[in-house]
Amino acid sequence: MKSMVIGGIILIIALMAGTYYVAGDAFSFGEDYINDLTMLAALAIIGITVFVALKYVNQIKNDTAGGELAEEKWDGIGEFKNAIPTGWGLAFIGTIIWGMWYWTVGYPTNSFSQIGQWNEETLEYNAKFESKWQNPDTATLNAMGESIYLVQCAPCHGVDAEGIDGKAQNLTKRISAASVEAVIKHGSLAIGPKAEGNLGYAMGMMPGQEGLFNANTGMPISDEEAKIVSAYIANGMTGEGAEIFAGVCSSCHGADGAGMEGMAPNLVAYDDTLVANVLTHGKKGITGTMPAFTGRLNETQTKALASYLRSLGE
Repeated sequence: MKSMVIGGIILIIALMAGTYYVAGDAFSFGEDYINDLTMLAALAIIGITVFVALKYVNQIKNDTAGGELAEEKWDGIGEFKNAIPTGWGLAFIGTIIWGMWYWTVGYPTNSFSQIGQWNEETLEYNAKFESKWQNPDTATLNAMGESIYLVQCAPCHGVDAEGIDGKAQNLTKRISAASVEAVIKHGSLAIGPKAEGNLGYAMGMMPGQEGLFNANTGMPISDEEAKIVSAYIANGMTGEGAEIFAGVCSSCHGADGAGMEGMAPNLVAYDDTLVANVLTHGKKGITGTMPAFTGRLNETQTKALASYLRSLGE
């Protein structure tokens, strides 16, 4: 026991020396009694902690269990019917009393709270700005959308939105012929929480090439037809391929390719529904996988991003 006490004293001195080494420049003994009391409190805490630890270590080493054994034995291990330590019991009861006082008198749940005040002010400002930006004009949406784009989209699509050397889709154009052809061959390639390929449109997932038929000929769409109609869509619904589009694509996307009021993706422009669905569900494409952005943008921010993307094409 003597060696443990000596070791404890050495430990206390070492801990106090370390404390003074780290924070000693804040102390000037005799000039500021608050700092002096703080150092004394540190000494008291360290001393009490070390000697309490030594006391129980000594008990573990030297004490022997005693008392009346309980009749029940779990796994053959007997248990003594000893009362709990008095100090432990008093500390437990004191904690309960302190907890009841804390929640009812010291810091009741209905009293003032900085966190509560912050939450109230946040809700107030959110309501204020939600009202302010509820119906922004196109210029405001574009300015807001540009800021959102530079933070959320530019790392992959580039500051100029041209896709960083083709590693992501060029957003200055509505769509490329290669992207259209890839979707025709493989079907819609969404990666979101819904069924594979379903971007949330009412008409569901677009099938791959084996499930597409040309209503004009009654035959499955050929590779050549897929290439022609892809170029037609990428060129803004102009040039060769109008008949193929009418026979294969218009039943879902509409004669004008605008998606029949949100029933299917808009092939002409980045409308609000298309941008919202891709942000929500993510998208696989010929250049890689775009992750879902669920929860990052609110409805107004999504509309702003769609408006900005449309402005790039203009």
